[in-house]
Amino acid sequence: MVPPEGEAKEVMKVKLSGKTGHQADITLIDGSLLVMAVGETALRFWDIERGENYILSPDEKFGFEKGENINCVCYCEVKGLLAAGTDRGRVAMWRKVPGLLGSPGAEGRDRWALQTPTELQGNITQIQWGSRKNLLAVNSVISVAILSEQAMSSHFHQQVAAVQVSPSLLNVCFLSTGAAHSLRTDMHVSGVFATKDAVAVWNGREVAIFELSGATIQSAGTFLCETPVLAMHEESVYTVEPNRVQVRTWQGTVKQLLLFSETEGNPCFLDICGNFLVVGTDLAHFKSFDLSRREAKAHCSCRSLAELVPGSGGITSLRCSSSGSTISILPSKADNSPSSKICFYDVEMDAVTIFDFKTGQIDHRETPSSHEQETNKSYLFADEGLKNYVPLNHFWDQSEPQLFVCEAVQEVPGSQPQFADGQPHDGNASPRADVLILSFFISEEHGFLLHESFPRPSAYHSLLGMEVPYYYFTRKPEESDREDKVESGCHHIPQMVARRPLRDFVGLEDCDKATRDAMLHFSFFVTIGDMDEAFKSIKLIRSEAVWENMARMCVKTQRLDVAKVCLGNMSHARGARALREAEQEPELEARVAMLAMQLGMLEDAEQLYRKCQRYDLLNKFYQASGQWQKALKVAERHDRVHLRRTCHHYAKHLEASADYSQALSYYEKSDTHRFEVPRMLLEDLPSLELYVNKMEDKTLWRWWAQYLESQGEMDTALHYYQLAQDHFSLVRIHCFQGNIQKAAQIANKTGNLAASYHLARQYESQEEVGQAVHFYTQAQAFKNAIRLCKENSLDGQLMNLALLSSPEDMIEVARYYEKATQVDRAVMLYHKAGHLSKALELAFASQQFMALQLIAEDLDETSDPELLARCSDFFIEHSQYERAVQLLLAARKYHEALQLCLEQNMTITEEMAEKMTVSKDSTDLPEESRRELLEQIANCCMRQGSYHLATKKYTQAGNKLKAMRALLMSGDTEKITFFASVSRQKEIYIMAANYLQSLDWRKEPEIMKNIISFYTKGRALDLLASFYDACAQVEIDEYQNYGKAHGALTEAYKCLSKAKAKSALDQETRLAQLQSRMALVKRFLQARRTYAEDPKASIKQCELLLEEPDLDSTVRIGDVYGFLVERHVQTEEYQTAYRFLEEMRRRLPSANVSYYVSPQAVEAVHQGLGLPLMHAAPERVRHNSMEDPREPDEEVVEEADDP
Repeated sequence: MVPPEGEAKEVMKVKLSGKTGHQADITLIDGSLLVMAVGETALRFWDIERGENYILSPDEKFGFEKGENINCVCYCEVKGLLAAGTDRGRVAMWRKVPGLLGSPGAEGRDRWALQTPTELQGNITQIQWGSRKNLLAVNSVISVAILSEQAMSSHFHQQVAAVQVSPSLLNVCFLSTGAAHSLRTDMHVSGVFATKDAVAVWNGREVAIFELSGATIQSAGTFLCETPVLAMHEESVYTVEPNRVQVRTWQGTVKQLLLFSETEGNPCFLDICGNFLVVGTDLAHFKSFDLSRREAKAHCSCRSLAELVPGSGGITSLRCSSSGSTISILPSKADNSPSSKICFYDVEMDAVTIFDFKTGQIDHRETPSSHEQETNKSYLFADEGLKNYVPLNHFWDQSEPQLFVCEAVQEVPGSQPQFADGQPHDGNASPRADVLILSFFISEEHGFLLHESFPRPSAYHSLLGMEVPYYYFTRKPEESDREDKVESGCHHIPQMVARRPLRDFVGLEDCDKATRDAMLHFSFFVTIGDMDEAFKSIKLIRSEAVWENMARMCVKTQRLDVAKVCLGNMSHARGARALREAEQEPELEARVAMLAMQLGMLEDAEQLYRKCQRYDLLNKFYQASGQWQKALKVAERHDRVHLRRTCHHYAKHLEASADYSQALSYYEKSDTHRFEVPRMLLEDLPSLELYVNKMEDKTLWRWWAQYLESQGEMDTALHYYQLAQDHFSLVRIHCFQGNIQKAAQIANKTGNLAASYHLARQYESQEEVGQAVHFYTQAQAFKNAIRLCKENSLDGQLMNLALLSSPEDMIEVARYYEKATQVDRAVMLYHKAGHLSKALELAFASQQFMALQLIAEDLDETSDPELLARCSDFFIEHSQYERAVQLLLAARKYHEALQLCLEQNMTITEEMAEKMTVSKDSTDLPEESRRELLEQIANCCMRQGSYHLATKKYTQAGNKLKAMRALLMSGDTEKITFFASVSRQKEIYIMAANYLQSLDWRKEPEIMKNIISFYTKGRALDLLASFYDACAQVEIDEYQNYGKAHGALTEAYKCLSKAKAKSALDQETRLAQLQSRMALVKRFLQARRTYAEDPKASIKQCELLLEEPDLDSTVRIGDVYGFLVERHVQTEEYQTAYRFLEEMRRRLPSANVSYYVSPQAVEAVHQGLGLPLMHAAPERVRHNSMEDPREPDEEVVEEADDP
C-alpha cells in the first residue's frame, strides 16, 4: 500500500505457484483483482477484496490446442477486455460480463466470457494495449504485430445473409433454398452487402463482387474504389466519393452521379430497401432516391437533421421503408455519444416523429414552411421495464412498409440478470434483459404502436434484419455448432445465421402469401386493439395453427367471445366445454385462465388466477399440473378452507407413486387417515398393526377390533374394543359368548344406550321381563318398555315410563288407563301429551277440579274457543275472575271480558287493555264494533283513573276529543302539549290553550308561547284577545310596565278585530273598550316620556288623566299620583308634592302609599315641610317586568287554513 506520503507499506505477503525458469506477468484490475500468467495452461486470479481464487483456461472448441500455455496478460479497462498471449501464437481474449458479481450463486470465473481468438505466428512473449482503444501490440519474438479491432461485418437482404467469420472469410446463406457457402477473399473485408443475385465486399480500397453460379460462388467483378460504404440494387453498385454517390456497373464503370452540395456534406451512409435508396452525409443531411426506373431519381429532397431535430448531433445510421415513405434515423448526441432517441421522417407529410427509448415518450413534430414546429407528445410504454434503453440497430421489413424492428441495449448494461428463456412477452418484457428486440407498426392513422418485445436470445450475437415471417440474427461463433441447444421456438440456419418467427407466425412459417397477408392484418388489428377486425381478417383461414394463435391472443386481450369461435375452428372440443363450464365464474380473469390452461399457456393461467385472487382455482391448477408443493403452499397461505382436501389429494398421489411413508403423513394432515391408512395398508397387516398401536386413536382401534372380530379373534378384539371404549361392541361380544352378567355390568356402569338396548333384547328373548324393562328404560327405548309393561300388567311402572316417553306414547297409555277406569292418571297423561280437550272432557266428567285448574294454566289463544269459554265459566263459578277474564280474552270474547271487569270492579291493567284491543287488520270484529269496544275500555279506564291508558284507547278508537279530555285530567303538561301539536284539530288546540292558561304562565315563557300558538292554530282569536288583555293587566298590576301593557292591548285589539264573533254589537263594544284603554295607557306613557322635555305639559297631562272617570280600570290612579310626587320631590317642590300625596290618600284611603310612592320620597316631603313623619308600612319591593324573560307582545299569527 502506498499512502499519500509516498512510502510503500507491506500489507500482505503470499507465495505464488509458477513454472520454473518462466517470468510471471501480473496485471491489476479494479484495484483488487490480480491476474497472473506464469507459463501454465490457465490464468490465475486472486480477488484480494473477496479472498477468492480461481483460474480461467482457453477452451479447445474455440480453436485452442491442448497443452497451450499462456505467457503474458494485459487488461483494457475501457473496453473490459482481458488479452493473453500463448506459446502457440494465439491471442486469447475474455470480455468482462458486468453485473454478475453481486448475483446470488455467481462465482468469480462467471464474470469472464471467452471470445474468438486471433491467430499469429510464433511464441507470444509480450502483449500490451495501446493508447487508442482499438489497438493491441503483440511481441512474438520473431516479429511485433499491431492488431486493430474491427467489428465483424454482416448484411441481410432479399433472403440472402452474409456474415463475416474472420478477416477474409464470410459465411453466405441463401435462405430461400437453405444453401450455405463459405466465401474466402484476398482482402481483409471491412464491409459486405448481399442481394439475391450477388455479394459485394470491400476494404476501403478495392471492391469485389461475387455471384452464385450453380453450387459455387464465383467472382463477377473487381475494381478499385476508395469507398467506405457500398450498396447494391439489381445490376447497379452504389459507391461514395466526396459530395457525390457513384452508380456503377459490377465492373466499376460509372453510369450516373448523385450529387450533394458542400453544405449538404459528403455521403457516408447508404441503405436500400425495396426500390428506394437513402443516403446520409457527414453533416447530418439525408436524401432518398427512387431506383425503380432506369436511372435513380430523387424521391425526397435533401433535409437537415439539425433542422428537424434541434440539438441533435450526427447520424449514426439510417434506413428507409420498402415503400420509401418513411426514413428512420439513429442520431448521436452533440458530443457524438449514443442517443436514446430514434427519428422517423415522413416523406409525404414532411413531419418527423421522435421516439425516446429512455422515457418511452413519442414526440411528433410538424414542419410547416415557416419552420415553426408544432409538437404533440404521448407515451408508448406503460411498462417501466421497457424504458432506459439505447437503440443499437434498426431495420424495416423487406416487403411490409409498416413493420419496423429495433435492437436496444440497456443504458446501464448488466444492472440485472438476463432472461433465461427466449419466449416473447408481448409488451411486458422483464426489465432484467440486457438487450431487447422490439417490433413496431408505424402508420399515419394510428402512429407508433408496439407490436412485440422480447429479450435477445443468449445464443445470438445481433439482429441482422427482418422479413415476414422471421426475425434474422447472427449467431455467436461459439454457438454455431449447438443446434441441439437452440431456444424453443427458434429455427436454426446452418453456420452463422439464425431466424425466429414473429409471435403471430409461430406454426405458420411456411404459409402462402394470402395467409401471410391475413396474419399481418391480424397482427396489426390486434396491436391497435380492434379484435373485431382482427377476427375478420383471418376468419376464412382454415389453418388450425392460425386459429390457435388467435386463441392465444384472446388470452392476452381477454376476448372470450372470439376465443369460442377459435376453439370451434380448432376442433378443440375439450377446451370449448371447459370454457363453457368456466362461465359460471364471476371473475373474467378466472374464465380467461381456463382458456389459457386448455391452450397450454400455464404461466399465463397462473398469473391470471393470482391477479383475480382466486387461490382456490390456483390450487386446483397446481394439483392438475403436478405442482404439489406450490399447491400446498397456496393452500396454507391463501386457501386454508381447502388445505385438508389438498393434503388428501397429495396423499393419493403419493400412494399411487408407492411412497407410502409420505402418503401416511399427508393422510394424517388431511384427517382422513382413520379410513385411508387401513385401506392402504390392508395387504401389509404387520405394518397396519404397528400403525394402529402407534397412533393410539379410538377410531383406528375400533376398526382393528372389527377386523379381528371378522377373523374370529374374539379375545383380542375385546381388548381393542376396550381400548376404543366401544361399550356396545363389548356388550355384543359378551352376549354372543354367553357372558350376559358381564355384559349387564358394562351396560349399567357406562349407561351406553346402544349397549343397554342390545342387552334388553337379550333379556326379552330370555323372558326376563323385569331386566328387559330396566335396560329398555336405560336405553330410552320407552315404547318397548311400555309394550312389555302393558303385556305383563305392570301398571306401577307404566305411569312413570309414559311420563318419560313421547306424547304419542303418553296418549296410548292414557287410553289404556281410560279403559282401565283409572281416570285421574288418564287425565294427567292427556294433559302432559297436550291433548287438552280430551283431558278437560274427562276432568269435567269426573269432577276433578284440581286437574281442571292445572289444565287451564296451559290454555292460550291457540286453544279451542269453546273449551276456553267452558273453562272461564268454571272459574267464574269459583270466583276466580282474573283467570276467567284471561280465558275470555284468549277466546276473543272481548265484550264478555270487559263486562266481567265492570261487574266485578276489576282494575284494567295495560296488559289486559292491550289484549282487549282488536287490531285494524283483524276480522274478529267490524270496524264500528272495534271502535265501540275501544271507547268502552277507555271509559272504564277513565272511571278507574287510568287517564293515560284512556287517552291511548280513545286515540285508537279515533276519538281525539275524548282522548284530550282524558289527558287534561291527567295534568301531564308535556303530553298535553305534544298531543295538541300532533292532533291538528281546532277544538284540541283550544282545549290545550285553556288548560295552559290555568298554569303559572307568567313565570314560564314557553307556556305563554304555546298558549298563543294554540289559540292562533285553533282560530280562537277572541280567546287570544282575552289572553292578551289579561297579559296587559298583569304587566300593570305586577310590574307597572305600561309599555308592554300597551303592546299587549294592541295585540288584543288586532285579534279581536279579526275574530268572527257571534254578536257584532258585542264585538264593537269590546273593541271600543280596548281602544279607550289603549288611549289612556298611551296618554300616561306620553306624559312620562315628555317630562324631561316639557315638565309642565307632562304634569298637566297627568292632572287631566286624574280627572278621567274610568281611569282606574286601565291606569292605576296611585301610579299617576306616584309619578307626580316623585317628580316634584326631584325639583324640591315639596308643598306641591305634599298636596298630591294628601290627595292620593283621600282618593285611595285603603291603599298603602308606599305601594305607589317610595318611602324615601315620602320622608323627603315631610322633612322639606317640617312635618312629622307618619307611620309608614314596610317598604314594598318593586318589581320590574324587564327582569321577566317573557315576551307577551308577540305578533298575532295571521289566520291560516288548517289542513
